[in-house]
Amino acid sequence: MRRALLSVSDKSGLVELGRGLAARGFELVSTGGTARALQEARLPVIGISDVTGFPEMMDGRVKTLHPRVHGGILARRGRPDDLAAAAEHGIAMIDLVVVNLYPFVKAAANPDTPFDALIEEIDIGGPSLVRAAAKNFQDVLVVVSPADYPAVLEQLDRAGGPTREFRFELARTAFAHTGSYDTAIASTLATVAAGPDGFHRQAGTGLPPLLSMALHKVRDLRYGENPHQRAALYEGFGMAPGFMPLQGKELSYTNLLDLDAAVRMVIEFTEPAAVVIKHTNPCGAATAAAAAEAYVRARDADPLAAFGGIVGLNRPIDAATAAAITSTFIEAVAAPSVEPAALEILAKKANMRVVVPARVVANGEAQAQEDLELRSIVGGVLVQARDVVREAHAPWPGADGLKVVTQRQPTPEEWQALRFAWRLCAHVKSNTVIFTAADRTLAIGAGQMSRVDAVKVARMKAESAGPDALKGSVAASDAFFPFRDGLDAVAAAGATAVVQPGGSVRDQEVIAAADEHGLAMVFTSRRHFRH
Repeated sequence: MRRALLSVSDKSGLVELGRGLAARGFELVSTGGTARALQEARLPVIGISDVTGFPEMMDGRVKTLHPRVHGGILARRGRPDDLAAAAEHGIAMIDLVVVNLYPFVKAAANPDTPFDALIEEIDIGGPSLVRAAAKNFQDVLVVVSPADYPAVLEQLDRAGGPTREFRFELARTAFAHTGSYDTAIASTLATVAAGPDGFHRQAGTGLPPLLSMALHKVRDLRYGENPHQRAALYEGFGMAPGFMPLQGKELSYTNLLDLDAAVRMVIEFTEPAAVVIKHTNPCGAATAAAAAEAYVRARDADPLAAFGGIVGLNRPIDAATAAAITSTFIEAVAAPSVEPAALEILAKKANMRVVVPARVVANGEAQAQEDLELRSIVGGVLVQARDVVREAHAPWPGADGLKVVTQRQPTPEEWQALRFAWRLCAHVKSNTVIFTAADRTLAIGAGQMSRVDAVKVARMKAESAGPDALKGSVAASDAFFPFRDGLDAVAAAGATAVVQPGGSVRDQEVIAAADEHGLAMVFTSRRHFRH
């Protein structure tokens, strides 16, 4: 009789698999909670202690680490000497190993998990079983994901048994599973410091000395930024998918980059907000009392550029918002959810991609854990903590770090507009100067080589709205003005207030220029470059 060893933390589909294996003539060998779950389903189970002759001990730390287990997995069926050794020592063959590992990743994701509890979530026997079975994949099936259970039963029903290709694919998946698991452990423990009173996980104190990564391919993409570049989407062990598609064509490389930029921007706001993205920069962004109105304001900030753009919302899409979005050509939309009535409207644009981000939290809280960003360079990888506009999370002027440096104080309306502008400015490619009202962008000068050029681009973008489009606006600069010419250009454009980090050796010259023009200017003492 063939024998299957089952020992799983994730018990999804376990009983159905156990019944399927029993119906196909397998003996079921199991451990702990897995054995109990199978027994409660009235399935016959051989306890692991009956195989090894030893009880499970040390709170379950030792149960499967035994020659009668690993010998039954590792014995090569085509080697008479292996089989003779197994027979001499009373080792029965194990033909199928179903194991998934202790939930270390889940425990590590909770910063309140005590260190000792975290250590107990490091699986020892499980990875050993998986690696042994994967090494001997030509004779033993190894299964680490409940998603593979139906395919395993189908393959067992094949004449001649599972194919070599299927066995090998399961083995590759298994090695990737244990590799990712070990990577997660190494990366987490790199954030732990030993002190006189024990071990403590450190958060936000710096980048880890060891950054281990294991990524698995989710899918190939049609191409990268250009048709001649190969591209694929990868995700890390334990990560939720970045975007769940609801409709539309397959997401492209550039779609994913733009959707990421859109989500980053709208989660800066607690009020309903919308943004339209092109090439990771906003064409327009706005807030309003409702999502539909916010979207229309954002689109109309630069309607020509918004054509074919990517839309991000921080509120569910209702019917009114869906009608507004489908009134023009939009490539893709990301929102926390979509109401049923809105889905019917969006479906009329069958090619438009509609997705739900895996993690959308307002007011930057999704970034509060200082998620790491990685970028490859020639011969290495750059790593940084994700930028968070913390100084704009609280209403202005009450937030910490703000300093009015001009003779004139901002008016209440200007304070509101300056905060709006600062939250968006951080997400625009540097160098940037943007002009806004209190609830919408008016003109965006993105990615220029000087701040004067950024102002010129913004003014050019505003020309279609009339010569006075920027009169009474506020401006935000992601870094300081190195000379007064940038500030002069902002004043000439029509802005009445400016927010910038400050910190230039010529700050006093720039402040004097603002006073000459009657502008109010606020220093935040925090730069937000985005390269």
